[in-house]
Amino acid sequence: MNKQMMIIGLGQFGMALAKALSDRGVEVLAVDTEQEKIDMAAEFVTHAVALDATDESALAKLMPAERDTVICAMGNSSKESAIICTALLRQMGCKHIVARASSATYRRILFMVGAHEVIIPEQDFGRRFATHLLYRNIIPENDSGYELSLTEIRLPSSMVGKTLVDLEMPKKYGIIVAAVRRNGVLYKPDPKQVLSADDMLLIVSDDRAIDKLSREV
Repeated sequence: MNKQMMIIGLGQFGMALAKALSDRGVEVLAVDTEQEKIDMAAEFVTHAVALDATDESALAKLMPAERDTVICAMGNSSKESAIICTALLRQMGCKHIVARASSATYRRILFMVGAHEVIIPEQDFGRRFATHLLYRNIIPENDSGYELSLTEIRLPSSMVGKTLVDLEMPKKYGIIVAAVRRNGVLYKPDPKQVLSADDMLLIVSDDRAIDKLSREV
Protein backbone atom coordinates (compact mmCIF):
# COMPACT_ATOMS: atom_id res chain seq x y z
CA MET A 1 0.00 0.00 0.00
CA ASN A 2 1.33 3.44 -0.94
CA LYS A 3 2.12 5.93 1.80
CA GLN A 4 -0.61 8.46 2.50
CA MET A 5 0.29 12.04 3.37
CA MET A 6 -1.53 15.32 3.86
CA ILE A 7 0.02 18.67 3.00
CA ILE A 8 -1.58 21.77 4.49
CA GLY A 9 -0.51 25.02 2.83
CA LEU A 10 0.24 25.24 -0.88
CA GLY A 11 2.77 28.03 -1.13
CA GLN A 12 5.89 27.45 -3.20
CA PHE A 13 7.29 24.96 -0.68
CA GLY A 14 4.03 23.07 -0.11
CA MET A 15 3.21 22.88 -3.82
CA ALA A 16 6.70 21.64 -4.73
CA LEU A 17 6.57 19.07 -1.94
CA ALA A 18 3.14 17.84 -3.06
CA LYS A 19 4.40 17.42 -6.63
CA ALA A 20 7.60 15.63 -5.58
CA LEU A 21 5.75 13.21 -3.29
CA SER A 22 3.07 12.52 -5.90
CA ASP A 23 5.75 11.80 -8.51
CA ARG A 24 7.16 9.19 -6.13
CA GLY A 25 3.87 7.35 -5.73
CA VAL A 26 2.66 8.86 -2.46
CA GLU A 27 -1.09 9.40 -2.10
CA VAL A 28 -1.23 13.10 -1.32
CA LEU A 29 -4.18 15.03 0.08
CA ALA A 30 -3.48 18.73 -0.50
CA VAL A 31 -5.23 21.40 1.58
CA ASP A 32 -5.29 25.18 1.22
CA THR A 33 -7.73 28.04 1.68
CA GLU A 34 -7.25 29.33 -1.89
CA GLN A 35 -9.28 27.58 -4.59
CA GLU A 36 -6.82 28.62 -7.30
CA LYS A 37 -4.00 26.71 -5.59
CA ILE A 38 -6.28 23.72 -5.05
CA ASP A 39 -7.10 23.66 -8.77
CA MET A 40 -3.38 23.66 -9.59
CA ALA A 41 -2.57 20.86 -7.15
CA ALA A 42 -5.55 18.78 -8.31
CA GLU A 43 -3.70 18.13 -11.56
CA PHE A 44 -1.17 15.84 -9.85
CA VAL A 45 -2.21 14.97 -6.26
CA THR A 46 -4.68 12.25 -5.28
CA HIS A 47 -7.12 14.67 -3.63
CA ALA A 48 -7.19 18.44 -3.15
CA VAL A 49 -9.54 20.23 -0.78
CA ALA A 50 -10.14 23.93 -0.14
CA LEU A 51 -10.74 24.62 3.56
CA ASP A 52 -9.45 26.47 6.60
CA ALA A 53 -7.22 24.05 8.53
CA THR A 54 -7.75 26.02 11.74
CA ASP A 55 -11.44 25.05 11.64
CA GLU A 56 -11.43 22.00 13.90
CA SER A 57 -14.63 20.41 12.60
CA ALA A 58 -13.64 20.90 8.94
CA LEU A 59 -10.15 19.50 9.53
CA ALA A 60 -11.50 16.51 11.45
CA LYS A 61 -13.63 15.49 8.44
CA LEU A 62 -10.42 14.85 6.49
CA MET A 63 -9.37 12.26 9.13
CA PRO A 64 -5.72 13.39 9.32
CA ALA A 65 -4.89 10.76 11.96
CA GLU A 66 -5.27 8.07 9.31
CA ARG A 67 -2.42 9.54 7.24
CA ASP A 68 1.15 8.30 7.65
CA THR A 69 2.40 11.89 7.81
CA VAL A 70 0.78 15.32 7.91
CA ILE A 71 2.88 18.29 6.84
CA CYS A 72 1.88 21.77 7.96
CA ALA A 73 3.62 23.78 5.23
CA MET A 74 2.05 27.17 5.90
CA GLY A 75 4.32 30.12 5.14
CA ASN A 76 5.78 32.83 7.33
CA SER A 77 2.68 35.04 6.95
CA SER A 78 0.48 32.37 8.57
CA LYS A 79 2.33 31.67 11.83
CA GLU A 80 -0.74 31.84 14.06
CA SER A 81 -2.71 29.55 11.76
CA ALA A 82 0.20 27.10 11.58
CA ILE A 83 0.45 26.94 15.38
CA ILE A 84 -3.30 26.32 15.73
CA CYS A 85 -3.28 23.74 12.94
CA THR A 86 -0.32 21.87 14.44
CA ALA A 87 -1.98 21.78 17.86
CA LEU A 88 -5.23 20.46 16.35
CA LEU A 89 -3.38 17.75 14.43
CA ARG A 90 -1.68 16.56 17.63
CA GLN A 91 -5.00 16.66 19.47
CA MET A 92 -6.52 14.49 16.73
CA GLY A 93 -3.85 11.84 17.24
CA CYS A 94 -1.75 12.21 14.09
CA LYS A 95 1.15 9.76 14.06
CA HIS A 96 3.74 12.01 12.45
CA ILE A 97 3.35 15.78 12.21
CA VAL A 98 5.95 17.77 10.30
CA ALA A 99 5.75 21.56 10.56
CA ARG A 100 7.56 24.29 8.68
CA ALA A 101 9.31 27.08 10.59
CA SER A 102 11.28 30.17 9.63
CA SER A 103 13.31 30.70 12.82
CA ALA A 104 14.65 28.83 15.84
CA THR A 105 12.11 30.49 18.16
CA TYR A 106 9.18 29.59 15.91
CA ARG A 107 10.60 26.07 15.66
CA ARG A 108 10.54 25.67 19.46
CA ILE A 109 6.93 26.86 19.61
CA LEU A 110 5.84 24.34 16.97
CA PHE A 111 7.49 21.55 18.95
CA MET A 112 5.72 22.76 22.10
CA VAL A 113 2.27 22.61 20.49
CA GLY A 114 2.74 19.11 19.14
CA ALA A 115 4.94 18.82 16.04
CA HIS A 116 7.06 15.67 15.92
CA GLU A 117 9.48 17.21 13.44
CA VAL A 118 10.12 20.81 12.39
CA ILE A 119 12.03 21.86 9.30
CA ILE A 120 13.44 25.23 8.23
CA PRO A 121 13.74 24.79 4.42
CA GLU A 122 15.47 28.11 3.72
CA GLN A 123 18.07 27.53 6.43
CA ASP A 124 18.78 23.97 5.31
CA PHE A 125 19.18 25.04 1.68
CA GLY A 126 21.34 27.99 2.69
CA ARG A 127 23.80 25.77 4.53
CA ARG A 128 24.10 23.32 1.63
CA PHE A 129 24.50 26.08 -0.95
CA ALA A 130 27.13 27.87 1.16
CA THR A 131 29.18 24.67 1.20
CA HIS A 132 28.79 24.38 -2.57
CA LEU A 133 30.00 27.97 -3.09
CA LEU A 134 33.03 27.49 -0.84
CA TYR A 135 33.97 24.07 -2.19
CA ARG A 136 32.96 23.89 -5.84
CA ASN A 137 33.99 20.24 -6.14
CA ILE A 138 31.25 19.26 -3.67
CA ILE A 139 28.03 18.40 -5.46
CA PRO A 140 24.85 19.65 -3.74
CA GLU A 141 22.86 16.99 -1.92
CA ASN A 142 20.48 14.97 -4.15
CA ASP A 143 22.14 16.29 -7.32
CA SER A 144 23.99 13.12 -8.30
CA GLY A 145 22.27 12.84 -11.67
CA TYR A 146 21.68 9.13 -11.14
CA GLU A 147 18.50 9.24 -9.06
CA LEU A 148 20.57 8.54 -5.95
CA SER A 149 20.15 10.55 -2.80
CA LEU A 150 21.99 11.01 0.48
CA THR A 151 19.46 10.50 3.25
CA GLU A 152 19.62 10.36 7.05
CA ILE A 153 17.24 7.86 8.65
CA ARG A 154 16.33 6.91 12.19
CA LEU A 155 17.32 3.39 13.08
CA PRO A 156 14.23 1.12 12.89
CA SER A 157 13.58 -0.87 16.06
CA SER A 158 14.13 -4.14 14.18
CA MET A 159 17.76 -3.14 13.57
CA VAL A 160 18.65 -2.18 17.14
CA GLY A 161 21.23 -4.51 18.67
CA LYS A 162 22.51 -5.70 15.29
CA THR A 163 25.62 -4.87 13.28
CA LEU A 164 25.85 -3.67 9.68
CA VAL A 165 27.21 -7.10 8.81
CA ASP A 166 24.05 -8.68 10.26
CA LEU A 167 21.78 -6.29 8.36
CA GLU A 168 23.29 -6.91 4.89
CA MET A 169 21.76 -3.65 3.65
CA PRO A 170 23.62 -3.51 0.29
CA LYS A 171 22.48 -7.04 -0.53
CA LYS A 172 18.90 -6.82 0.77
CA TYR A 173 17.99 -3.25 -0.16
CA GLY A 174 20.70 -1.83 -2.40
CA ILE A 175 21.58 0.67 0.34
CA ILE A 176 25.09 1.84 1.22
CA VAL A 177 25.67 3.15 4.75
CA ALA A 178 27.98 6.15 4.40
CA ALA A 179 28.13 7.10 8.09
CA VAL A 180 26.56 6.55 11.50
CA ARG A 181 25.49 9.51 13.63
CA ARG A 182 25.88 8.78 17.33
CA ASN A 183 25.33 11.44 20.01
CA GLY A 184 25.32 14.10 17.32
CA VAL A 185 28.69 13.06 15.87
CA LEU A 186 29.22 11.38 12.49
CA TYR A 187 31.44 8.28 12.46
CA LYS A 188 32.82 6.11 9.71
CA PRO A 189 30.64 2.98 9.80
CA ASP A 190 32.18 0.02 11.63
CA PRO A 191 30.61 -3.15 10.15
CA LYS A 192 30.96 -4.97 13.49
CA GLN A 193 29.72 -2.16 15.76
CA VAL A 194 26.41 -2.98 17.48
CA LEU A 195 23.81 -0.32 16.61
CA SER A 196 21.79 1.39 19.35
CA ALA A 197 18.29 2.88 19.37
CA ASP A 198 19.54 6.48 19.21
CA ASP A 199 21.78 5.93 16.18
CA MET A 200 21.04 7.57 12.83
CA LEU A 201 22.22 6.15 9.52
CA LEU A 202 23.43 8.31 6.65
CA ILE A 203 22.65 6.23 3.57
CA VAL A 204 23.13 6.42 -0.19
CA SER A 205 20.29 4.88 -2.17
CA ASP A 206 17.53 5.45 -4.68
CA ASP A 207 13.88 6.03 -3.75
CA ARG A 208 12.91 2.42 -4.45
CA ALA A 209 15.44 1.11 -1.95
CA ILE A 210 14.18 3.43 0.78
CA ASP A 211 10.60 2.43 0.02
CA LYS A 212 11.52 -1.26 0.22
CA LEU A 213 13.29 -0.70 3.54
CA SER A 214 10.33 1.20 5.03
CA ARG A 215 7.93 -1.58 4.03
CA GLU A 216 9.96 -4.43 5.49
CA VAL A 217 11.21 -3.06 8.83
